[in-house]
Amino acid sequence: MTRIVDSAPRVVLLDAGGANFGSLRAAFARLGVEACASADRGRIAEATHLVLPGVGAAAAAMRRLRENGLDEVIPATTQPLLGICLGMQLLFEASEEGDTNCLGLLPGRVRRLRRAAGRRVPHMGWNRLRTRGRDPLTCGLDGEHAYFVHGYAAAAENEFAVAQSTHGEDFAAVVARGRLCGAQFHPERSARAGARLLRNFLERKA
Repeated sequence: MTRIVDSAPRVVLLDAGGANFGSLRAAFARLGVEACASADRGRIAEATHLVLPGVGAAAAAMRRLRENGLDEVIPATTQPLLGICLGMQLLFEASEEGDTNCLGLLPGRVRRLRRAAGRRVPHMGWNRLRTRGRDPLTCGLDGEHAYFVHGYAAAAENEFAVAQSTHGEDFAAVVARGRLCGAQFHPERSARAGARLLRNFLERKA
């Protein structure tokens, strides 16, 4: 696996609460990059790349961001920002989960996946990615499998969806808008596909 060796990216994992920072730090470490978890404004300002992970419910995560002041800090940042799973959902205007107002950095409302006979929600497991367009964030990801754990998702037809997946219905698996990026799957648990997405993100410029 190619290691990131030039210009030493400084990655900060933004503390939205409930995230498994250890797994994410290990995923970046495998790429030769040290990542730290912080809500400190000075450390965030010095980062080259920011990651907003999230595990749990949208309302609780937004409450944690407000408590940390990150609901105001994040929109004002200029570095590449990657939202992961719930962190990706928080980039949107709102979520049906708890009827929660989110950060509003991307247009659209996150909706609950529909239940159906033989289809479990939350969706947990490996699913194939289908890329759309030629955004560098999804380079090398078309047809790869990634690991998902989620009950809510952004619409596949969202204008900034650059990869889709399917769990009974299509949904946005990866989004990108300038410096803003999001992965509905967990790259730290997605083996080759996850490592590739993180490498692509680290190459992204503000």
